[in-house]
Amino acid sequence: MTTVLVVDDQPLVRHAVADILSAHDDMEVVGLAENGQEAVDAAEALHPDVVVMDIRMPVLGGIGATERICAAPELRDTRVLILTTFEEDENLVAALRAGASGFVGKGAEPQEIVRAVRAIHAGDALLSPVATRALIDRFVSAPAPQRLPAPELDHLTEREREVLLMVAKGRSNQDIADELVISPHTAKTHVNRIMVKTHAHDRAQLVILAYESGLLVPGA
Repeated sequence: MTTVLVVDDQPLVRHAVADILSAHDDMEVVGLAENGQEAVDAAEALHPDVVVMDIRMPVLGGIGATERICAAPELRDTRVLILTTFEEDENLVAALRAGASGFVGKGAEPQEIVRAVRAIHAGDALLSPVATRALIDRFVSAPAPQRLPAPELDHLTEREREVLLMVAKGRSNQDIADELVISPHTAKTHVNRIMVKTHAHDRAQLVILAYESGLLVPGA
């Protein structure tokens, strides 16, 4: 059973998403919140598996709430799925840095929302094609920044750096396993070790690390 907290300042959206998820036997909506502060309080009280989080809300926005939830040691197993209009692509990087595991559009089909919740609960980063294009375009079009120091990369083995690059390019564990001729379990183990060594909350933050450290150059 996947427990879910739904956060949106619009009652219609909040209840519609809750109804979509509650219609499935493997999901239980354990709480609703209408702003980021309520989301943080509810997450601390309920420890949901997944928080479906709007970005623009009063009191505390979704990015700030995501950062607090993902930074809380007692919520290390809680994942945040950002509910967004993809026109707000300037928020994608900020949300990933804050610890969000993926994005789903407010105009998505009901089954897309269900699949998104299942995917990030399973430990996958969920960047839809639209969100991925917006994220990559942001890196490609931005002025070339100075590479940010990433001393945590020094602790990675050559194979782990190779796997990190593949994760940053959007490869799944199965894709990595096929390309490196290893088992999916071994691929997952590599990814988990990389996240531990780099202090990344999930795969999505590995994408940010790879780009900002200069390990992966857009267009290369």
